[in-house]
Amino acid sequence: MTRRTLLFLLACCAPAFAQTYDIAILHGRVMDPATNLDAIRNVGIKNGKIAIVTADDIKGRETINARGLVVAPGFIDLHSHGQDEENYRYKAHDGVTTALELEVGAWPIKPWYEAREGKSLVNFGASSGFLASTMAVLGDTGKLLPRDKAVEEAPDPAQQRQILDDVADGLADGGLGIGIGIAYVPKTTREEIFRVFETASHWKRPCFVHMRFDGNGEPGVVDAVQEVLADAVSTGASLHIVHITSMGLRQTPLCLRMIDGARAHGLDVTTEMYPYTAGSTSLQSAVFNPGWQQRLGISYDGLQWAATGERLTEETFEKYRKEEGWVIIHSIPEEVVREGMADHNVMFASDGRMVNGTGHPRSAGTFARVLGYYVREKHALTLMDALRRMTLMPAERLEKMSPAMRTKGRIGAGMDADITVFNPDTIIDKATFEKPAQYSEGIEYVLVGGTPVIRHGDFVDGVNPGRGILASR
Repeated sequence: MTRRTLLFLLACCAPAFAQTYDIAILHGRVMDPATNLDAIRNVGIKNGKIAIVTADDIKGRETINARGLVVAPGFIDLHSHGQDEENYRYKAHDGVTTALELEVGAWPIKPWYEAREGKSLVNFGASSGFLASTMAVLGDTGKLLPRDKAVEEAPDPAQQRQILDDVADGLADGGLGIGIGIAYVPKTTREEIFRVFETASHWKRPCFVHMRFDGNGEPGVVDAVQEVLADAVSTGASLHIVHITSMGLRQTPLCLRMIDGARAHGLDVTTEMYPYTAGSTSLQSAVFNPGWQQRLGISYDGLQWAATGERLTEETFEKYRKEEGWVIIHSIPEEVVREGMADHNVMFASDGRMVNGTGHPRSAGTFARVLGYYVREKHALTLMDALRRMTLMPAERLEKMSPAMRTKGRIGAGMDADITVFNPDTIIDKATFEKPAQYSEGIEYVLVGGTPVIRHGDFVDGVNPGRGILASR
């Protein structure tokens, strides 16, 4: 045996405590949905990666005492509209380490990523935005969502080609699929949406879809589910249906049966929900075109103006519809939320967007609400199942075409040190419909790429470890 071989064997066999890690998370209840590990372990972090998960004693230059706390993969939010410093702070305080804009997406993609690199508290990413391109091509004056030209006009054949070219350019620049908000562009034909699915299939990227219709009626949400399932089957594209409970309303059980049936027959389709009985969107959008009361099963008093918290009347509805602003839509029965919680294939995502402290409470409290209210208080699902649906499942949705996601959503050697440490006895959302700008409680530590951004429940100043998540080109 050579001296070099002997030294190598000694190094390999050296006990864990002989090494000093950058950070040692000690005595925590480590929960890893990928392996179903649920045990007291120590976690050593080095160079932004998890180096070891062990029952042995370890040392670190920084030590986190996680006794009585859960050590979990950082939460991954697939549906996060708030992509700025204000929103990233709410995300971090809700345990989120990766916040992705996949429903609406962005366009053009490259400058969107460049504007955030090195300036973000959490990891970020976006799909190639069909809506953003449509708005640009048609000259719509809306910001995040269409409000005039793209709502009222159908693109002509040349414009349709330009939109598809734009979307493909976004995929070439690393967009994480195609974001398609069909409901917001009601003049868009089924043929045009089919061609978008064909583009996604060609690039082997998923479609993240806000469907054409919601609620009851003919046509309604069942027709909308059938449209996107048929497009996915016909083109071979992967499909992710956003916020199924706010689209399905009382038809949600049937929608979930359709999705689960498609999965059972080999279709790559997934869905998500947020844990609230109200949705939110722009009052100027096509969602509130005539007939919205019948589709949503509510009237004016079921709408709440996000900027002030007031419930609307017919008069204030007409007044605010001429302005640029968002409403909270109180339309989702609690039993529908429970239906989503009971389906183990439904992921959790916030659909959140806070603007100067106003918005829907899902922007600040989605993940803490699942863990505190629905897991601990209501026993609607187990802690491990909840963690799986907000960590591993979102990572798996993207990992086929995004290498960065293959090392997220797990606690294990070699994985990224995106870690959330929380108190299972106290974690809870504090954001309300009247006062949404309140950080969740019980999130004690959050690490992004091995860098603490929350320590002892408070922000760490002067750090921006978030990195862009891209698809392989």
